[in-house]
Amino acid sequence: MKFLDWYVKIAAGSALIGASMEFFMIKTGFYDKVTVLESEKRAWENTPEAQAMRDALNPWRNHEKQSEKTS
Repeated sequence: MKFLDWYVKIAAGSALIGASMEFFMIKTGFYDKVTVLESEKRAWENTPEAQAMRDALNPWRNHEKQSEKTS
């Protein structure tokens, strides 16, 4: 264990940096904003407009399913 003190210093520094990032995100309300954005995204993905857009962007989606049925 020649370099144990070096590994301990790196681990402590990394933990300190990670904790400061988490503290910053909590204090700025980052998690609240992300929760709202994710709920809005999920609500929109369930709308008929979103389904129509998915179908329009990928017209070959059901092509494989239809070819498997005919085989």
